[in-house]
Amino acid sequence: MTDTAPRTTRHSGLQTDLYQLTMAQGYWKLGRADEEAVFHLGFRKHPFAKRSGHDGSGGFALACGLEQAVEFVEALGFDASQRAYLATLTGNDGQPLFDPGFLDWLGALTPTVDLDAMAEGTACFAHEPLLRVRGPLVQCQLLETGLLTILNFQTLIATKAARIVAAAEGDPVLEFGLRRAQGLDGGLSASRAAYVGGCLGTSNVAAAERFGIPVRGTHAHAWVMAFPSEVEAFEAYASALPNNCVFLVDTYDTLRGVDRAIAVGKQLRARGHEMGGIRLDSGDLAALSIGARERLDAAGFPDAKVVASNDLDEYRVAALKQAGARIDVWGVGTRLATAYDQPALGGVYKLSALRPDARAPWRRMVKLSSTPIKTSTPGILQVRRMRDASGQARLDLVYDVEFGSVELADEPVAARTIDPTSEAPLSLPRASEVEVEDLLQPVLRQGARAGAWADGAPALAQTRARASCEIAALPERVRRCDAPDTYPVALEPRLAALKAELIASHGANE
Repeated sequence: MTDTAPRTTRHSGLQTDLYQLTMAQGYWKLGRADEEAVFHLGFRKHPFAKRSGHDGSGGFALACGLEQAVEFVEALGFDASQRAYLATLTGNDGQPLFDPGFLDWLGALTPTVDLDAMAEGTACFAHEPLLRVRGPLVQCQLLETGLLTILNFQTLIATKAARIVAAAEGDPVLEFGLRRAQGLDGGLSASRAAYVGGCLGTSNVAAAERFGIPVRGTHAHAWVMAFPSEVEAFEAYASALPNNCVFLVDTYDTLRGVDRAIAVGKQLRARGHEMGGIRLDSGDLAALSIGARERLDAAGFPDAKVVASNDLDEYRVAALKQAGARIDVWGVGTRLATAYDQPALGGVYKLSALRPDARAPWRRMVKLSSTPIKTSTPGILQVRRMRDASGQARLDLVYDVEFGSVELADEPVAARTIDPTSEAPLSLPRASEVEVEDLLQPVLRQGARAGAWADGAPALAQTRARASCEIAALPERVRRCDAPDTYPVALEPRLAALKAELIASHGANE
């Protein structure tokens, strides 16, 4: 088990939107606080669609942030100081917004929800649930904002990292984004998610210490500028830290800087140390990296790395590779840690089933919209992934756990896509063609860790390895960055029929 909760984080019930609390009081006053509810968390469009030149129907995402989400659920509660603050809030008439009895009830609140989720590092797709929360209505409602905050951001950054790592084609990618991140807490989460997505290390020392991520870095331009000359700066750094010398060479004249780094590298070698490499942070990175590589090799430093930074992302990395750049290590900062071209995933958390108590039948519900993509899926959902004999993912089937999954046969079974904006026909594969796995696995039962989580959260390195395997198991046409194909996600036929029936009944009642 890893200790991963940021020390600066103070989880509390106040980490929510006000309307969650006003709704909670409404349910409490109506005697409905403990009705059993089911909510699902997912997203409607794949991230980074606009830059890729498609409508968001293709591509994939990497589920990330579950460990912090579990800690958030476990910490749900309202201490005396938090309740005292809520007591100061007033309504439109100037009177207290919250009833003292409700605040006392919040003070006794202990999380008792069930949580089922995709493991971190799992490839996931639009309209299918990444997480299912089941339990008392008010508890499920109070968890919405925090769960979305955690999972939206880390899933987004892990996906961005995976795309950049893919563009690097096996070269190491380092995450350098802390100084441009959305606050210190955002930087910590970004470093963690980037590591899950495939980055080799981070410059963020707090994240490295907290999560066990390898940490990398040497010096900045300020170090060079603090000395009378560039060569003196390199010599001083080599004297102070001879085992950590990757020289930043573009403060003045880049290729002259490379020559000076080589001269100091020879001095290091004479003292029994090796220069790690040089870093480029501006200019024509393709041409400069080629020039740097030629100089390093000619001087007898074939193992010295050429590290590049400066506003990199998957598109620029791919373009530099295409241009023949001789870059060995990619330092990616702003455009990774902030998901620069898409700053939010747009995940949603929707109520899909409700009943007064455990003896009553479930009432399944659908959320309708004049914007079809916002139409939700009713029920108590599970995601079944189907893989062929080689392990490649073929299709995901979303079904209601009480209905059960359709039994595969020797002939393909007709199904409907889960995408409410598409009428594309789908066929479930033959039973002999696939192996199946249910992706939403128990994490909490009655608020206590369960299943594989009973002994603690998976190690982050294990999660990172899972992500790598999951991406490799996707069809190449789905995982590519530009104009990816749509991975098929189907609705189990009985669930599809129920959804259509609910939509029709709501339309008839309007």
